Amino acid sequence: MTTTIAVLARALTYATLFCGLLLVFVPGRVLSTTGVTGPASFGALQVAGVIVAAAGATLAVWCILTFVVVGRGTPAPFDPPQRLVARGPYGWVRNPMYLGAGLALVGAALYYGSGGLLVYSGGFLLFMHLFVVLYEEPTLRSTFGADYEAYCRRVHRWWPHVHAAAERPGR
Repeated sequence: MTTTIAVLARALTYATLFCGLLLVFVPGRVLSTTGVTGPASFGALQVAGVIVAAAGATLAVWCILTFVVVGRGTPAPFDPPQRLVARGPYGWVRNPMYLGAGLALVGAALYYGSGGLLVYSGGFLLFMHLFVVLYEEPTLRSTFGADYEAYCRRVHRWWPHVHAAAERPGR
């Protein structure tokens, strides 16, 4: 139990630093630089933004908890899970945490009506794609071998595969 608490504490620390920098500080700078201070009124775009951002944040938190409980590790590349995580949101798409963070950014862009923040969201997702393809996937292949290869055949990288979770062996 203390091991799980220690892993959770590390995961929350890393997630806070990651989110604080890439999902709060940099977007704040983008908004400040472009002169956006807040929406003039609270309308449909702001409601949609709040819903999208909340869905993205919820997905990201679910991913972090899945890494801790199932993988016995954190999302940080220098403190990775000890087990292949292919359950929870990872049963439908291989990179749900990045999708959740991207959704949170897009939701913020909608809320503020900020084109600059929308461009940053796209840049964030492009950077995450390159990170996944150039570092994360090769590392997971070398760490988990055939299990990861089978997982890649079952679950898509970015687009949710609704039937993937049902097709898992042992389910």
